[in-house]
Amino acid sequence: MTIGRIPSGSPRLLLACLLLRLRELVWEMNSSLRHKDTMEIQEMDLREMGSVIQSRVVLEVSSQVQSLLDSLETTKLEIAVTGESGAGKSTFINALLGLSDGDPRAAATGVIETTAVPTSYSHPRLPSVLLWDLPGIGTPCFQAERYLEQVGLERYDFFIIIASERFRENHVRLARAVGSMGKRFYFVRSKVDQDLKASQRRRPARFEEAQVLREIEADCLRQLRNEGLDSPKVFLVSSFELHRFDFQRLQDTLAEELEGHKRHALLLSFPCVTAAAVEKKKASLRKHIWKKALLACAVSALPGQNLHLNIPMLMKTLHSYRKSFGLDDESLGVLALVASKPRHELTSQVCSALGKDLSENAVHAVLSQAALYGQVAARVVKNKVPLFDNMVAGAISFVGAYYLLHTALDSFAQDAQRVLGRAFGLEDEAQGYPPEPGFIFD
Repeated sequence: MTIGRIPSGSPRLLLACLLLRLRELVWEMNSSLRHKDTMEIQEMDLREMGSVIQSRVVLEVSSQVQSLLDSLETTKLEIAVTGESGAGKSTFINALLGLSDGDPRAAATGVIETTAVPTSYSHPRLPSVLLWDLPGIGTPCFQAERYLEQVGLERYDFFIIIASERFRENHVRLARAVGSMGKRFYFVRSKVDQDLKASQRRRPARFEEAQVLREIEADCLRQLRNEGLDSPKVFLVSSFELHRFDFQRLQDTLAEELEGHKRHALLLSFPCVTAAAVEKKKASLRKHIWKKALLACAVSALPGQNLHLNIPMLMKTLHSYRKSFGLDDESLGVLALVASKPRHELTSQVCSALGKDLSENAVHAVLSQAALYGQVAARVVKNKVPLFDNMVAGAISFVGAYYLLHTALDSFAQDAQRVLGRAFGLEDEAQGYPPEPGFIFD
């Protein structure tokens, strides 16, 4: 492959030429990777990156990439949670937010109806994600259409309809009204853990958890069908044990039926309580690494700049990754309470270098390692783009940022798997570390 000679002109035009050639450079990088399944940039990402940098000067590229990232981070996702009084709406919301009931940011809970008007609760890490606690629907004069008008139907992306004992006529009337107006709804049967304990007390000699769960699900489906609802889906959930029962299936269903940025927001906002959730969150975050790396490239390609000017942006991204996987102090503290485990037991499972020490010095150390690969990349660029050192700096920055974020994401996911394994005794607890990425040019 021949990249060609860079034309003379203004620094901005020269930098634009670097970005126009970056796709070819990445193609060469991919063709030389030793572990293609761990570090290769996907063709879909390459096409999107190519469309961003097509015929644009560097400042325009930087602005467009930043706009893409801003759009990703500010996309609103608004979830409505409703049901009869006492069904556990507020407790379910707090579980999704990763907050204890006593947290001042949490939804008010109680044995009586505590929600008189629609009340929103912002996600503690993602303020654009809102969970709405809606007033109960169990009053004798309940009218589904009037209720939806009062709570502002159009605001919500979907409805979660919760029952703790039985699904009744009001649940079905509300679901039909929601569906008739083009919105999705999902039935959640809450407090399953309490039902299991009660069943075990009643019949200790004959108790089988799987059989009781099948009976609960069959009963819920029968109730909904008796009220005239065809092919209903019900998810069995315990707000105090999200890692069990149907919570992962609920999350998977919601993600499948959302698109684009809203799907990304859902995957990032829901708590990592299963191995599958960790993998899906990692996959969603990985799709956007190239944007951060391209932004680093654009900054470093400006005359007189270097990779280390990207440290604040990279640190912010790494902190967001760590929080997404529940590895920050606050999240580990909440998980320790939920799992009834000493915090230090969970903290001891955070084994990656950046997981244990997410500091600027640690990031500098990883970037220094990436620079070894970047120097090889630099030789490739110098051979094809002679004399333009700022362009070489931009290419090295792309390589360094991509290497840093990709390996950190894998490491944090491994840490999260180990933490969950210790907290809940998951069978698929992760072991060991991924291989070195082999980010080398031949």
